[in-house]
Parts: sequence; structure tokens; C-alpha cells
Amino acid sequence: MVSVLGVLVLGLTAGAMLAEAAILVPYWQSLAAADFFDWYAANASLLVDFYSPLEIASVLVALVCAVLYSAQSRPGARLWWIAAILSILVIATFFLYFKDANAGFLNRTIADDSLAGALATWGTWQWARVGVGCAAFAAAVLAVRSETSHASSAQP
Repeated sequence: MVSVLGVLVLGLTAGAMLAEAAILVPYWQSLAAADFFDWYAANASLLVDFYSPLEIASVLVALVCAVLYSAQSRPGARLWWIAAILSILVIATFFLYFKDANAGFLNRTIADDSLAGALATWGTWQWARVGVGCAAFAAAVLAVRSETSHASSAQP
């Protein structure tokens, strides 16, 4: 049942992004600039190694579900396409903003007195990403729900 896997992966990805926004960003903001840059240098690769596979898996599983649902003319196909597009948008934000911002943190090219503003901007982008990820998760849930609703209404 690939659709259940899809819902699980999209939910896990949205939850992980939420944890980053709600826990990591405030923690980073509590650190002195030197401590933040040291923490980020020590952990940036761990963040990439954790989040990248989740976000890629979300796109792949949503696309597989969208294609399968469409090929079988199943209810919820459009919702899976929405989930896939939103999951792609989550990854697109990396290239639109996070790639350069993260490089600035890693390479310490942000002045210490500008770090608070940079982290606030990073947090705003992350909350937007959380919203998009949660919308993808919701679309997946609704896609599965529409199929079960359709199946139960088709029975006598």
C-alpha cells in the first residue's frame, strides 16, 4: 500500500521541518554568534544528511502515488499531484534561498551583528516551508481519505 507509505513519509517530513523551525531556530537564536557558527560548522552535514533524503523521498513517493492513482483513475489522483507539486516546492526553496543562506552560515560570511537578522529571515523561510510541507501532507491524507470514502459509498 504505497499510499500509506506516502502519507507516512510526507507526515514525517513535515514534522521534521516543524521541529527544525520550532526547536533548532530558537536554539540557534539563543547562541552567541561565535557559538552558532561553531555549532553550524559541526552539524551542517548532519542536517543535510537527515533532511535531504526525507525531502527527496517525499517527492518520489508522492509522484509514484500520483502516477499510480492517475493510471488507475482512482479518486484522489489530483490530490496526490498537489502533494507532489508541493513537495517539489519544498525542495525548490533550498535552491531559492537555503543553499546560499546555509553557505553563509557555514563559511561565516555573515557579520556577527547581522546574524540575528539572518537567522530571523532563515526562520521565516523555514516556517513557509513547514506550511508547504504540511499542505502536501494534508493533500496526501485527503487523497487516501477520498479513496476510502469513495469505496464505502460504492458499497450497498
